Amino acid sequence: MYSQANTWALILAAGDGVRLRSLTTAPSGTAIPKQFCSLRDGPSLLHEALGRARSVTSEIHTCAVVAESHRRWWEPQLWSLPAANVIVQPENRGTANGILLPLLHIVARDPDARLLLLPSDHHVRKEAILARSLRQALEQLQWRIDEAVLLGLEPALSDPDLGYILPGPSDGRGALEVTQFVEKPTPMQARELIARGGLWNAFIVASTAQALLGLFRRRIPEIVRQMRAAVQHDLSEHGTGLATALLYEELAVIDFSHDILQGQEQQLRVLPVPQCGWSDLGTPQRVADALRWAPARQNEPDVPVMISGQLSLAAQHARFHGARPLGA
Repeated sequence: MYSQANTWALILAAGDGVRLRSLTTAPSGTAIPKQFCSLRDGPSLLHEALGRARSVTSEIHTCAVVAESHRRWWEPQLWSLPAANVIVQPENRGTANGILLPLLHIVARDPDARLLLLPSDHHVRKEAILARSLRQALEQLQWRIDEAVLLGLEPALSDPDLGYILPGPSDGRGALEVTQFVEKPTPMQARELIARGGLWNAFIVASTAQALLGLFRRRIPEIVRQMRAAVQHDLSEHGTGLATALLYEELAVIDFSHDILQGQEQQLRVLPVPQCGWSDLGTPQRVADALRWAPARQNEPDVPVMISGQLSLAAQHARFHGARPLGA
């Protein structure tokens, strides 16, 4: 069994949501990143991610990385987290830098942390199934000091717009080896991957903080050194963020999956997750599919509803397609 004592959840909430912008642009013309929107008229996707974090740890050990440019949306939604747990990224420099920055903040507070990375812009229909898998992944860390565990979802269909993990044989300890990552395969390749046991890459990772840091050190050691120095300086200056902001002006865009994980498969394991109604809501079509399956709330409005800066994706879908919200 894992202990919550040094279990941390890191919610990745700094993305711009460019792919879904056609649906997340309010009538006023303001584009709202999808993590701050709700699928219908309920909690935002970010709040749903906070609920996943609470299934494995406390709010004291829940952090979120956010973008400075999104402050008007995340400030009212993350009020329950300690101020030190909200790590502000000055600019978007790719998913790798967006993970490394908060990782170093957590390591500074708890070098022995066990960490769960959680995207903030996904929807899950059967949360209990995913929650069990999150706990199982954290339990795996008891004997995986140098390995990270990725959660791979059993595909419900062959979607060529998703990333896939091709698993290898069992490692004898409850997880599978990782053979290959495939990003956005052709439709035929996606079908072939699924036939070979391919899993959807949900970008959910469980790892000790030190093992995760090791993945970065082996690929971008100089950036790790520079960012660690910036974080240490900013923490000593009571969170001014000046050193981090200066460093971000010079950073290149680095992708976590492509630039950090690929080529280090021997340090990774994958834990298959049964179908749980997961969707990254990455396209208007995936939003429509999620709405068909998700339970509707009573008295759902027919027009876009702003709730604490959020948009209802269901109402937006209806607005653009001239119909009542799907599932209503």
